[in-house]
Amino acid sequence: MGRKILFITADQMRWDALGCYGGKVARTPVLDGLAAAGIRYDRAHNQNVVCMPARATMVTGQYVSTHGVWMNGVPLPEDAPSVAAELHASGYRTALIGKSHFEPHLDLEQRFYENRMALLGEFGPHRGFEHMELATHSPLILHYGRFLREQHPEALAGFYRNLNDRFEVNGAGGGDTGACQVQRENHIAREHYHTDWVADRTMAWLDSLDDADDWFVWMSFPDPHHPWDPPASELHRVDWRDLDLPVGYPGSPERIEAILAEKPRHWLDWWRGERLTNFEAPPDFVPARMTPQQIREVNALAHVENELIDEAVGRVLESIRQRGWADDTDVVFTTDHGEFQGDFGLLFKGPYHVDSLMRLPLIWRPAPSSSTAAAVVKAPVGQVDLAPTFLRIAGAPVPQYMQGLPLPADDDEADQQHRERVFTEWDCRHVDGTTVSLRTLYRDGYIVTACRPGTLYAGDEGELYDLVRDPQQWRNLWNDPGYAALKSDLLADLEDHLPPMREPRLQPVTTV
Repeated sequence: MGRKILFITADQMRWDALGCYGGKVARTPVLDGLAAAGIRYDRAHNQNVVCMPARATMVTGQYVSTHGVWMNGVPLPEDAPSVAAELHASGYRTALIGKSHFEPHLDLEQRFYENRMALLGEFGPHRGFEHMELATHSPLILHYGRFLREQHPEALAGFYRNLNDRFEVNGAGGGDTGACQVQRENHIAREHYHTDWVADRTMAWLDSLDDADDWFVWMSFPDPHHPWDPPASELHRVDWRDLDLPVGYPGSPERIEAILAEKPRHWLDWWRGERLTNFEAPPDFVPARMTPQQIREVNALAHVENELIDEAVGRVLESIRQRGWADDTDVVFTTDHGEFQGDFGLLFKGPYHVDSLMRLPLIWRPAPSSSTAAAVVKAPVGQVDLAPTFLRIAGAPVPQYMQGLPLPADDDEADQQHRERVFTEWDCRHVDGTTVSLRTLYRDGYIVTACRPGTLYAGDEGELYDLVRDPQQWRNLWNDPGYAALKSDLLADLEDHLPPMREPRLQPVTTV
């Protein structure tokens, strides 16, 4: 019997959502305890700041340019490499419970197996996962949707309706403040909400295994991704009226305008509602019209959802303990990307390479039997390192197609791996024809982003932030002559570490 692997992801969780990362609102004692007993990565970044490219990186161990899922709506090919397939070939039982999103969700023609699976009454195998039970934010599709329709149809009406009659993202406001994509009247029983459902189905799959089995399960929670509609029974946990505005909220509209005016134009265009460059944002939502009270309410509901995730993780860990697996189970927790939640006066995510969206919570609690010491790793790491880490835990070889390295257990190992930088990339094509292409490097406390040629930029625009002097990334130093030499050095480093491109380029089939 070897080491088991519980891989846990949230969706769209900010890096500072947890107490162990400085969060002061949501109570997350289970995840904080894993961090205290294990390894907390202080500078973990994603390789893309929206769902599908980030998740494709996690499952393949490849950069976005290489696996080819360059924006939401581009399906990961069914024959793409998969860490689950590698582990299964090494004798592991494998499962994914919750949100996968390797294939588009907006799939009216049911072209993709992830979306057909529940209708067919099937659970895989798919992408190396011998068992899949899938959920997302909408209660109308996938296995979770079938569960509600068949067993609790009365609960369907309580969720926020994410798409309108034109199959556009719904921008209707709700809650106490009229905040975008907020719903306070979700009277679903907590135990039937998708957070607890994902935990319950994970435990059910683990209960189906023999005691001697080695296993890898990806437990993937859909929250705290918008829409923000947790069970009404749990809203008492955090009152939005008691919250401060986030430290990343500049304050007045004039201050927001001044900060965004120093950044590439897609920032200010989006805030004013002049150009839709944000992803999954309702087309009629204008951030400049969002009130401070609405930001507080969105944040309160996100905190509630994060507390429910923490408690669900605790239940699964207790189930693992009762099976006698606790000493031999590695636990890895992270998310796919962040969320503005009022930083810069914005919501949602898109071509904005700042800590709000790029920086991740990442915790690895090695199996206690490994006798790995607790640590905080300051060196930069990325999602591309997750798949090699799982194979290292399993004692399996890391295939050459994977572009990351196993996560270091401490900064000494990080030095041996020559970890100096982490890379994030972005490409998108919007419905109006707008294209934005970004390449970003974090190194030595700086973030540099080059805007590549497209419909908005000629190729000489960008962003540069000094995170020591400006942790909120409010001052763009790109045109500051005092930083010219540093900018040149960082950009050269960025060009030297661009990953190889997949050819031919994959094409999007939808927007989500």
